[in-house]
Amino acid sequence: MQHHIETSLREAQTSLEALLRNPSALATIEQAAATLIAVFSAKGRVYACGNGGSMCDAMHFAEELTGRYRNDRAALPATAISDPGHLTCVGNDLGYDQVFSRYIEAHGRAGDCLVALSTSGTSKNIVRAAEAAKALGMQVIVLSGRASAALEALSTVYVCTPGGSFADRVQELHIKVLHILIELIERHFYPENYPG
Repeated sequence: MQHHIETSLREAQTSLEALLRNPSALATIEQAAATLIAVFSAKGRVYACGNGGSMCDAMHFAEELTGRYRNDRAALPATAISDPGHLTCVGNDLGYDQVFSRYIEAHGRAGDCLVALSTSGTSKNIVRAAEAAKALGMQVIVLSGRASAALEALSTVYVCTPGGSFADRVQELHIKVLHILIELIERHFYPENYPG
């Protein structure tokens, strides 16, 4: 059992080190942070979505913005598309591929931002959400683990963090990227939370 624990940790370390050695990926993370800062500066809202574990990451991202990350500060307007009533209604009546796009059509406005997570880069409901957001004049930030011609074409910023053969390594990198984005947003608006 100890061997498997060490192997898992080494795989995670290898994935993180690969990201650290990827200057183009690091540049997209910086671009994503700048995009979110610009949206919040213009009084826009952020919506986040994903499937399965990525939905949990989207929810975590939104609550860190509306709640707090490291120290107290004013709330930032962010929502994860995770309401069970909405998801089951749209999934049942219109199809699961529209569960996120319908929400964006209802609530999104020009100047807002969609943060969409898809480890595979092929999730149809994520593509539909990005299409809806772009049509409304929203910024679109996608976090993925693979290249995706469809999502890259719809994105303002496409953050690709390959993590190996399975989604769990990609998700581990995504949560790190999301934490970095939150920190950079806080450092911009609330520098007093980061003395020194």
